[in-house]
Amino acid sequence: METQTDSLKKIALNYGVLLALLSIVLQVISYVLDVHIDRPWWLTVLQLFISVGVIVYGIKAFKTGNAGFLTISQSLKTGLAISLIAGVIGVVFNYIFMNYIDPDFIQKTLDFSREQMIESYPNMTQEQIDNSLEISAKFMSPLIMSAIAILATLFFGFIISLIAGFVMKNNPPQQQL
Repeated sequence: METQTDSLKKIALNYGVLLALLSIVLQVISYVLDVHIDRPWWLTVLQLFISVGVIVYGIKAFKTGNAGFLTISQSLKTGLAISLIAGVIGVVFNYIFMNYIDPDFIQKTLDFSREQMIESYPNMTQEQIDNSLEISAKFMSPLIMSAIAILATLFFGFIISLIAGFVMKNNPPQQQL
């Protein structure tokens, strides 16, 4: 019989890879459509639906493999493990994307930010715009972007797992001594 730990690892790996692959496909589609700099709202909503769907189905698979029982703790462990695997794969893909597929991504993003600032705040001086973009550029280093991506993935994975855990919770019966 499979142990819960084996089941958790298997489910986390399968659903984490699935979530990463679907997210990568979505990123490639946004690149091909040339909307990867100024992401439209529908792309963000689609990414959210994919994340919720994969994490919830992963938790449901864990519950099914655990004789229909699921605690909040198990839900959180499963969802966070799925999110972590997807986040790590996503960071590796983003590294490849920003260094080989679209090496001008950061500069394009900064240029887009400059245009947005000029449109939204026409009274900003050139010095203020340059200072803001300098700060933004510091946050766009590969290490910081990777850390933020992992933290964001884990944060949303936590929220999704917590809600799914409350909805699907079914504690095992207590053993009497």
